[in-house]
Amino acid sequence: MGIFSSIKNAIFGKKEEAAATEAPAAETAAPAPTAVSTVDVAAKLDAIPGADSLNWRTSIVDLMKLLGIDSSFANRKELAGELGDTDYSGTAEENLWLHKKTMQEIAKNGGTVPAEFLD
Repeated sequence: MGIFSSIKNAIFGKKEEAAATEAPAAETAAPAPTAVSTVDVAAKLDAIPGADSLNWRTSIVDLMKLLGIDSSFANRKELAGELGDTDYSGTAEENLWLHKKTMQEIAKNGGTVPAEFLD
């Protein structure tokens, strides 16, 4: 499981992972429309104890810490690779991009995120 999957599971819960593993078998049959549940990501993250002392809205390191995920350079580099940056070096600009890209991917997976992340 990748770093992004860990972030997604921490926000949405494990049932999203179970649904994803069942999807390949279902692809052999005609696809049927399914209801996608949305999660208010900001409200969910704000409700986690310690959210008020972390800057999760702009910091990828703080977002990962809040979710209980190791925010080491190695993990951020792996996450960057998963999201398309294969030359991540950990600069402030790259960390801002990584945070925004992570939030955009969360939105693509059914999360409702603050509008500033969708630009």
